[in-house]
Amino acid sequence: MVEGSNGLLLEVDGQIVPNYDATMRPIEEGEVVTGNVVRIDNDEVLVDIGYKSEGVIPANELSIRRSVDPHDEVHLGEEVDAIVMTKEDQDGRLIMSKKRARFEKAWRRIETAAETGEPVEGTVIEVVKGGLIIDLGVRGFLPASLVDIRRVPNLDEYMGTKIETKVIELNRSRNNVVLSRRAVLEEERKEVRQQILDRLQPGLVVDGQISNIVDFGAFVDLDGIDGLIHISELSWSHVNHPSEILAIGDTVKVKVLDIDRDRQRISLGLKQTQEDPWQRIVDTYTVGDELAGKVTKVVTFGAFVEILDGVEGLVHISELAPHHVESPREMVHPGDEIRVKILEIDSERRRLSLSAKRVEDQILPVSRPAGADGEDEPAGEDEITPTGVADAGAEAEVVEAPDAEVAVETPEAEVVEAAETVEAPEAEVVEVAEAAEPPEAGAGEESANGVAPVEPDAAQGEQAQVEGVVGEGDQPAAESAQD
Repeated sequence: MVEGSNGLLLEVDGQIVPNYDATMRPIEEGEVVTGNVVRIDNDEVLVDIGYKSEGVIPANELSIRRSVDPHDEVHLGEEVDAIVMTKEDQDGRLIMSKKRARFEKAWRRIETAAETGEPVEGTVIEVVKGGLIIDLGVRGFLPASLVDIRRVPNLDEYMGTKIETKVIELNRSRNNVVLSRRAVLEEERKEVRQQILDRLQPGLVVDGQISNIVDFGAFVDLDGIDGLIHISELSWSHVNHPSEILAIGDTVKVKVLDIDRDRQRISLGLKQTQEDPWQRIVDTYTVGDELAGKVTKVVTFGAFVEILDGVEGLVHISELAPHHVESPREMVHPGDEIRVKILEIDSERRRLSLSAKRVEDQILPVSRPAGADGEDEPAGEDEITPTGVADAGAEAEVVEAPDAEVAVETPEAEVVEAAETVEAPEAEVVEVAEAAEPPEAGAGEESANGVAPVEPDAAQGEQAQVEGVVGEGDQPAAESAQD
């Protein structure tokens, strides 16, 4: 070594020659080095890092993307960082990885972001089942449910875009990074939501857009915060599912019903912005008026008739015909057009009591094509729990209709009501009737039914009682008992 050359010159056999080894920086496997791209091939990239030979970066070590073109990843003369994987392979080449060097730097940045809660920016590089893959230098997974505040129907629209996300899960041993864009958006809108809540007051009518529809109602976007229209507040008439009258994206006028400022929840009403059909009844009709209607439902205790859109009244079984009716289906069926007379208007409970038998010159049952009887809905649970009468919100109270809605107390109505309260099985009633001796038939019937004969015609009352509790199939037995 020549003195004063800083090791750059050597004396060999009396001659001074350059010390090339001294001009090369020492490197170790696992070290991150910086160099310039000097050549780009289809399957690899050569980088000058100041070593005795150029470093080689295979195409699959350029990026975390799959099947990349080296020409799209780097350019001639570009300075890149790479990690030394092998100092010398079997061909004597220095093998490096650009993506792994970027991975190490990115992982440190992601760990810091996870600790501080700061968002990280990345590019969407893949759309996979269940979400998006984000290039952060590390492959981050963004679940579909966390892409936006609301469900995104088409994730492909995010392909190639840069987005900010928050790290919500990190696992270095599995190289697992889970992200949330929704967390970033919610934080941005938090201040906006508070401003909206301060502005809104109960009773205010505002415009909104339907953002989501669920079984129990519909959510409305009020320029940054969602409010809920419960299914009972959608319409004055009964609604089976919100999708019957609303669709996602619809613009609607809604009324603010209530605000829970602590929980940031807003209750909205749609029907309150529409005309109340019940008010039309109160303003237009009085007791005794006759009007046309359509039978909407037939139940065990009568039939519901729609007289205006969204307004139904009950025709009790005793008001279907002047004679005794065993089943309402003997007289009417869903879809029948009939005329009814108003017996009572209960404004407080929003109920109408109607009568068909008090309409003059009306003939029931309505004539229909042959075979139409078989199209009626089957008797079952629906008959016991009818839909709303004038107000969908009062469904639970409608079941009381048989007792509350009978406005006319005729002897026949009393017998029917009393007979319907008998809890004894029909078969037992028949046995009592058959076992009774002819002179004691009246006593047997009274004991079985728990109903005293209606004066003044005792024989007619006894017959009505038996008819009220004995099924059609048991009628011969009842007749023999009466004989």
